[in-house]
Amino acid sequence: MSVKVTIDGIAIDVEPGTSILNAARQIGGDIVPPAMCYYSKLKDSGGKCRTCLVKVSKGSEKDPRPMPKLVASCRTTVMDGMEVQNITSPEVIEARKGIVEMLLINHPLDCPICDQAGECDLQNLGFEHGAVKTRYEFDRRTFEKIDIGDKIQLHMTRCILCYRCVFTADQITDHRIHGILNRGDHSEISTYITAAVDNDFSGNVIDVCPVGALTDKTFRFKNRVWFTKPVEAHRDCDHEKCNGKVTLWYKGEEVLRVTARKDQYGEVEEFICNTCRFDKKKTSDWVIDGPRKVSHKSVISSNHYEFIPLPVVKTNPVLIEANKEQFERDNRL
Repeated sequence: MSVKVTIDGIAIDVEPGTSILNAARQIGGDIVPPAMCYYSKLKDSGGKCRTCLVKVSKGSEKDPRPMPKLVASCRTTVMDGMEVQNITSPEVIEARKGIVEMLLINHPLDCPICDQAGECDLQNLGFEHGAVKTRYEFDRRTFEKIDIGDKIQLHMTRCILCYRCVFTADQITDHRIHGILNRGDHSEISTYITAAVDNDFSGNVIDVCPVGALTDKTFRFKNRVWFTKPVEAHRDCDHEKCNGKVTLWYKGEEVLRVTARKDQYGEVEEFICNTCRFDKKKTSDWVIDGPRKVSHKSVISSNHYEFIPLPVVKTNPVLIEANKEQFERDNRL
């Protein structure tokens, strides 16, 4: 049994219990709402950042009344006959602009020196939906940088409190050391004891962070991601919970960093251990699978063109236009 939901005029049948966000992801393309706190691999994530707000213009076939307010698509389950508006709703666009402004209230604009630049979800969100300038006139809150692990540095000033790192530590490690301290606008990610995070899978909190709050100390300030070449590789890892499938980030012949492989939504496909992440940075440690497929819309793809353009028919204007449309469809996210 399946339920039918229509998002921005595109209908799709999905399994009961599917969220609006995941239904949109099955359709793909521009109608997929952005998500800063939701992570499909982490149970109970989502519902905090509000960037995935959508308008439900029709509740269901049984109750067609629209929902009175915008809803978080990551936490709202589809119903049969539901109709949803995302990019076609002016209300959603305006609300998302306000959410971005709120997220950037305390977030420093230090993209030129941030290691997350080029693969930062907030940077992309600000570019697509941000205002020209903020209306906030007060001092931003600031924190001192701290080491929550021997190879993990926390720059809390950049944190947007998405809780992803907390869920990751809760669900894939044996014990969680860090968490949310204090309340309200004093809330912060931290540990009671400096450099206390030492679990075998602790490095994964770096991969799940959507901004530059948690960074790899072995990679800090070494290079920009668009100057590196991502290559997929694997090894026979001794850790029972690690499959050894990673992305190596090369600069010339040097491996600058190792990360878990991520899907098209920037989510880790399978978490990796710290040995693979921090201790194996020689090509001889790995079996190379081939170049990492990178979206042509990403800055990381600069000078790494992996797609072959369709042949251009120069003599027939109709075929030229059809060729162009097919090329755009083939390379659409």
